Amino acid sequence: MDASLEKMVDPTLAEMGKNLNEAMKMLEDNQRKEEENEKRYTRKDIPGPLQGSGQDMVSILQLVQNLMHGEEEEESSQSYSVLACRLQNVGEQGHMALLGHSLAAYISVLDRERLRKLTTRILSDTTLWLCRLFRYENGSAYYHEDDREGLLKICRLVIHTRYEDYTVEGFNVLYTKQPVIYISSAARMGLGQALCNQLGLPLSCMCRVPCNTMFGSQHQMDVALLDRLIKDDAESGKMPLLLVANAGTPGAGHTDKLGRLKELCEQYNMWLHVEGVNLATLALGYVSSSVLAATKCDSMTLTLGSWLGLPAVPAVTLYRHEDPSLSLAAGLTSSQPVEKLRALPLWLSLQYLGHDGIVERIKHASQLSQRLLENLKNLDFIKTSVEDELSSPVVVFRFFQEYANRDQTPHAAPTSAIQHPIISNERHVCDTFNQWLGEQLAQLVPASGVDVVELEDEGTCVRFSPLMTSAVLGTEIQDVDQLVDCLKMKIPVLTSTLQLREEFEQEVKRTVGLVYIEDLSWPGLGVVRYSYHSDGKNDDKQEKELEKINTELLKKLNDLESDLSFSLGPEFGGEKNCVYIGMVTEDLDVSELVETIAATGREIEENSRLLENMTEVVRKGIQEAQLQLQKANEERLLEEGLLRQIPVVSSVLNWFSPFQASPKGRTFNLTAGSLESTESTYVSKAQGTGTTPPPTPTSSLAKQRLPGQKIFKRSLRSSDAFSETSSISHCDDLEKMEQRPPVLSPGHDQARLELGMKEQQQAATLVTAAERDTVPSDKSPSACAQAEEQGSQR
Repeated sequence: MDASLEKMVDPTLAEMGKNLNEAMKMLEDNQRKEEENEKRYTRKDIPGPLQGSGQDMVSILQLVQNLMHGEEEEESSQSYSVLACRLQNVGEQGHMALLGHSLAAYISVLDRERLRKLTTRILSDTTLWLCRLFRYENGSAYYHEDDREGLLKICRLVIHTRYEDYTVEGFNVLYTKQPVIYISSAARMGLGQALCNQLGLPLSCMCRVPCNTMFGSQHQMDVALLDRLIKDDAESGKMPLLLVANAGTPGAGHTDKLGRLKELCEQYNMWLHVEGVNLATLALGYVSSSVLAATKCDSMTLTLGSWLGLPAVPAVTLYRHEDPSLSLAAGLTSSQPVEKLRALPLWLSLQYLGHDGIVERIKHASQLSQRLLENLKNLDFIKTSVEDELSSPVVVFRFFQEYANRDQTPHAAPTSAIQHPIISNERHVCDTFNQWLGEQLAQLVPASGVDVVELEDEGTCVRFSPLMTSAVLGTEIQDVDQLVDCLKMKIPVLTSTLQLREEFEQEVKRTVGLVYIEDLSWPGLGVVRYSYHSDGKNDDKQEKELEKINTELLKKLNDLESDLSFSLGPEFGGEKNCVYIGMVTEDLDVSELVETIAATGREIEENSRLLENMTEVVRKGIQEAQLQLQKANEERLLEEGLLRQIPVVSSVLNWFSPFQASPKGRTFNLTAGSLESTESTYVSKAQGTGTTPPPTPTSSLAKQRLPGQKIFKRSLRSSDAFSETSSISHCDDLEKMEQRPPVLSPGHDQARLELGMKEQQQAATLVTAAERDTVPSDKSPSACAQAEEQGSQR
């Protein structure tokens, strides 16, 4: 490309293209440098003063690079993967679109005559190419940055056309006969309000037309109801002005009955405007009849940037109108040549791709959607919502499972004004699971471009719209296959979790000390809270203690070697002081899980209570020990007599008649919270254990775990592990063994005898070690007697 730039006649254009290439290379090579070097701009988000000496281009591009990628460490892995895919697939066609903006700035400084000729050629070429490409004959084009701006200009054009005195009298003519704009209830959010705000019309001028409820797609405009609405407005003295239809609704990608809507607009002298992603299929060889009817509409809006993966190219609104003066008054055309340069990036990009390249990109996106749709047909628990299974550019699907306790009929929910609470809760839970499914698929396969969409009737769904994402993300067939594989892995997890939620709820409600928290927006097994038994404490202290126990409970559960995920729940909107359990598999032992949670909570509560009472118990124990030691000293003085208290006399008296007294002490038992005498220690020469502490609460089911089996997993034994001649199940064997007394063979008796002897030997070894470690030899009574005897001999 550098060699071709050097052959250009105009050196300025060659220098412009060279600088653009260098700038793009510098911005694209920043990822490796950002990983190796630390952040240099610690205060980059704070605006600073403009430097007086100025900066060179390299420094400015370096600043742009840091602003683009400086927050990568703080971003999630999902958003970073999507950003990497977008930057990687910009390609040369994207560079051509970016070059168009630089050329537009350069061309704007030409003299007026050259500028007029150049802009006229660029505008006429681009308009001709787009009209032929999308089968829109004899059309004009308006290029705009905001995709709603084209519809706004069309509304002004229709107002100028239908109200002849609007140019002179303005809004006075609108007051006498109020205009009405009709949009579908499936249109994008905020479209009607944005049009009224920009046109200066009240919201009463906007009429939302409901979609079908009985026949046809639930995302298509109800034509019969629209006919009645238009007739009623015309009879009440209003002016039916314009109808906005969809060739691919923003949510489900369905197309309205454009042929019937066109006939209705001609009947009432209305303008028909069409927008939607399905308009891209007009460039293909085969086009469905529902989309092909869009070629007869009065105007349509095309978003070529997302369809073809072209950055910073304008949207295009094609329209047919015979009066150029009204188009100029509405702002669809401009007498300023600079305004016509908006089409320059698109003019360059279309030439770079060519007719075949444009068709190939749109065809590739359609093939991706068809590949996914064919695979989804073979999956259980997946319900699709597509308009045409043969050619549907947008695929919408959701996880759906029938409930055994009731009969569900399609479209039953919209017919009733008030839904049953159980049905409403089930739908809310299903929406939550589909939200989780869409987020997981987008994170695992970022190149697929799937997202989550909220539909009025279906609820939360996962949407795959390759026409809007594949060109930017570079989606291929293998990405769709990977998406299907990930979906197959997630479906068993969803079904198992949904089936075990009710069992988990019942187990928690039957367990003492646990409280089940109903959170329909949590995608997982459920939410549980350990209930703290307060002893007359105030609310603040009880709340702190509850938070402490549940936090420690969450920590201990996460330390277990299990496949479950325990968390504090969502960052916003979740319940406090709870343990949230995530998705599970079918081999989960719910009873063991609940029992372990309850036992761990009781252990934490007992330890907490012990620590709370420890200070008071120790203080009282020290005071009692001091009193008992003081009393023992007084008793010793009475036994020794008065003469033994005199320093010189006591030595002579002890030499002639030694006084032997057993040492007395006190030991404090933390478990029992009481003082005990140390006489047993000196007699047995071993420190007593006192009261045996209570055993640590554990799950009784954990003792039955097989080798290699993880916690909270049921043992799924296959038939190969049992004898082929056995006709009784494992459960029946256990019941019979419990009913009859145990009968052991002589070999079993010998084995038990040997095992008991080994245990006794180990216990004796531990006692001997305890005696040697706990009782010092110089403090024993025999050692004291030997010392006194040696002194008397001397």
